[in-house]
Amino acid sequence: MRTPLPRPLAPLAATAACTLLALAAAAPGTAQAAPHDVARQILGPNDGWASEGSGTTGGAKADAAHVYTVTTWQEFTAALEAGGDAPKIIKVKGVLNATAAGCAAFEADGYDFRQYLADYDPAVWGRDRPVSGPQEDLRAASAARQSEAIKAEVPANTTIIGVGKDAAITGGSLQIKDVDNVIVRNLTFEAPLDCFPQWDPTDGATGAWNSEYDAAVVYGSTHVWLDHNTFTDGRYPDSTLPSYYGEVYQQHDGLLDIVRGANHVTASWNAFRDHDKTLMIGNSDSAAATDAGKLKVTLHHNLFEGIVERAPRVRFGQVDTYNNHYVVKGDQHYAYAFGIGFESQLVAEKNAFTLPEGVSSGRILKKWKDAPVTAERNYVNGSAVDLIAVHNAEFPAEALREGAGWSPTLRARVDDPRAVPGLVGGKAGAGKIC
Repeated sequence: MRTPLPRPLAPLAATAACTLLALAAAAPGTAQAAPHDVARQILGPNDGWASEGSGTTGGAKADAAHVYTVTTWQEFTAALEAGGDAPKIIKVKGVLNATAAGCAAFEADGYDFRQYLADYDPAVWGRDRPVSGPQEDLRAASAARQSEAIKAEVPANTTIIGVGKDAAITGGSLQIKDVDNVIVRNLTFEAPLDCFPQWDPTDGATGAWNSEYDAAVVYGSTHVWLDHNTFTDGRYPDSTLPSYYGEVYQQHDGLLDIVRGANHVTASWNAFRDHDKTLMIGNSDSAAATDAGKLKVTLHHNLFEGIVERAPRVRFGQVDTYNNHYVVKGDQHYAYAFGIGFESQLVAEKNAFTLPEGVSSGRILKKWKDAPVTAERNYVNGSAVDLIAVHNAEFPAEALREGAGWSPTLRARVDDPRAVPGLVGGKAGAGKIC
C-alpha cells in the first residue's frame, strides 16, 4: 500500500529573528528571499560553484500545492515522489527515522549473523578468497532490503529544509542523483548504520568489514547547495562498534559524497563531526569519462571537528576550500584533512586549523596521486603556515607540487582566517538559521 501524501500546506512564516540570523550567517547577497519565509531563500550570486550559470534556486518557485511539512520518514519519501520535477519545498519537522523498526526488519529469512561469523572465520575460510555461499547470499539479500528502505531519491527543483533547531534524519541516505537544482538546509544527519557489512578477507593484510550508505550523496547532479546542516555519527561513534576477526565491525561509510560527474556544488556553513571517511569528491581514478572537467565544488565556512580523513579527498575536480575550520581532538585518531588525488586541482586558502600537541601541520595534506595543489594563507593554531612546505619537509618521498592551475572567482564572502574559528564555531551547523 502506498503511503498517503501529507496534506500540502502553505509556506510557514519564518520569524524575523530567524531570517536575520540566516542572512547574518551568509554574506550580503548570498541568501535572497522574501523575509517571511526562509524556505524560499536561494543561493545568491557568486556564492561558490553552485552559483555558476543558472544558479541554484531549489523549490523557491513552488506553489502552495507543492509545499509540504513532514514528520515521518514515510511522509518525507512520499512528498519527494509527489509532483515530479515541479518546484517543491519539503519542510522537515522533528526527527525522521528511516530505520525505526531496527535491523531485524530487513533480515532475509534464514540469515543468521552468528552462522555468518562461523562460516567465514579466517581460521575456517582463510584470507585468500572472497566470501561466498548461503549466508553471504542471505546477507546480500538483507542488505538489498535495507538499501531500498533507507534511500530517499530527491527530484530536481527541490528545497528540503528543517523547521526549527531539532529537525533531523536518522538512518536515512539522501540520494541527489542525476538531477539539477537542489537545496538542503538546516538538517542534522545521523549517519546511517549499515546493518549488514560484508566481510572481505582479501582487503589488506588481515581483511576488513566494508559498509555502504552515506548520509547524503550527490551523484551526477548539478547546482546543489548544502547549507547549515550537521553531519555526524551521533549516537553510534566508531568507538562503540564491536570487533570480529580482530577488525572493527565498520557500519559507517561516508557523511557526504560528491561523485559520478556531479558538478557545480556549494557546501557552506555545515558542521561535520566525529566521523572517519568524511567527504569524498570523485570516487574512482578510472572515472575520467564521467568526472573529467566536472566535480567543481566549493566548501566554505564549514566546521570539521573530530574527523579522521577526507575533508575532502579529491579526484579530478576543481575544488575550492576556504574559510573552513578544522579541529582535531587530542584523543582522536587523525590521518589528514586534504587528500590530493588523481588529476585533482584543489585550492585550499584562508582556512584555520586547531591541532593538539603531537599532531604536525605536515599531516594536513595527504598525497594519494601526483597532482598540483594551491595552499596559501592558512593558519594553524593562530599562526600562518605554508602547508605544502611543511608537508614536503616532513614527507619528502611524497612531495606535492604547488599551483593548482586555476584561481577561484565565485566567492561572495571571504573572511580573515584568524576570525574563522569564532565565526564558524558560532554559526555553522543545523539549528543556526531557524
